[in-house]
Amino acid sequence: MGVFDELQARGLIAQCTDEDKVRELLNGDKPTAFYIGFDPTADSLHVGHFVAIMLLAHLQRAGHIPIALFGGGTGMIGDPSGKTDMRKMLTREDIDHNIDCFRRQMSRLVDFENGNAHIVNNADWLCNLNYIEFLRDVGVHFSVNRMLAAECYKQRLEKGLSFFELNYMIMQSYDFLVLRRKYGCILQLGGDDQWSNIIGGVELNRRMDGKESYGMTVKLLLTSDGRKMGKTEGGAVWLDPNKTGPYDFYQYWRNVDDADVINCLKMLTFMPVPQIEEYAQKTGGELNAVKEILAYEVTKLIHGAEEADRAQAAARALFGVDCNAGDAAPSTTLTDADFIGGKANILDLLVKTELAPSKAEARRLVQQGGVRADGELVAAIDFALTREQVADGGVLIKKGKKAFHRVNI
Repeated sequence: MGVFDELQARGLIAQCTDEDKVRELLNGDKPTAFYIGFDPTADSLHVGHFVAIMLLAHLQRAGHIPIALFGGGTGMIGDPSGKTDMRKMLTREDIDHNIDCFRRQMSRLVDFENGNAHIVNNADWLCNLNYIEFLRDVGVHFSVNRMLAAECYKQRLEKGLSFFELNYMIMQSYDFLVLRRKYGCILQLGGDDQWSNIIGGVELNRRMDGKESYGMTVKLLLTSDGRKMGKTEGGAVWLDPNKTGPYDFYQYWRNVDDADVINCLKMLTFMPVPQIEEYAQKTGGELNAVKEILAYEVTKLIHGAEEADRAQAAARALFGVDCNAGDAAPSTTLTDADFIGGKANILDLLVKTELAPSKAEARRLVQQGGVRADGELVAAIDFALTREQVADGGVLIKKGKKAFHRVNI
């Protein structure tokens, strides 16, 4: 099975500008240079980027040459796609820092050594453009009427679309032109919300240089009811372990809805499709074991086997499968400041361990019987742990059925 067929079998492919040609390129023996763009709007990639990174990895494994384009230039403007308001503008220093973070995270799945893949920053060519020359040579090929008909702009027109943002499509299209000229890149990939921008690049290559290029979009990572995955009550699920710990990352995937587990296995792991199809036959309680497999495999890809083992041990300890998980639980070390009169109040501890976002929410959890300390129900909001209790191996605080945290000294 060629890699295009593999991607189709995994339900990843959404649209192609020329499906037959893209299939020929990707299933063929000749390496094809392709690119995917990432706007460095934060200091970590998140679950929304996961599919794109897997796409880079799948195609590299098939012998093709990935180009990870970091939008140091376009990131100063921000893509209006999927946004109801203009993005916060970032400084060059912020963008450079974010790009360094992205590179480290992506290197777990993509080999950037020895020219096997390229990392480029579009600030290298966008930030030095002569505005008049750019308008004359590139801008002339874009129809404002057609641009405004694109989905990425239509949804912004009612609230207001700045001229600043209107330039985004032109700049992304210009990226494709530059990468084709410099690296022989003839294929742009992206999420399905990038379709209009990708078409713009394909058309610009043809109009300016008379060269054919192609585009393919992949499906966004959505739940069965159409919501974007990767959001929790606490915000985005990040790939940086300092923003979303490996245990919390594992638990996110362990707790996906039954209807989403097979799709996630196909899109976010390298597990063979026939094996996943066997799991698709399972129903009801049998799916819990499949969810555990999903959580482990995804955590291993992003955080490594050791952290995946620790997260799995911690989760099993929570559900009574292995009560001797030791230090596998996520933990926080308390200081003298956490003890008032030799005691640490449970509300303060719930907030400190991020089991609750505020003391008000912590109070509600306790009053509703949703908190336990080393297995014992916390019945009152004035419950406190002594220094001696915490010093003796730590105390495991549990919120509800699925979240827990160890405090120690």
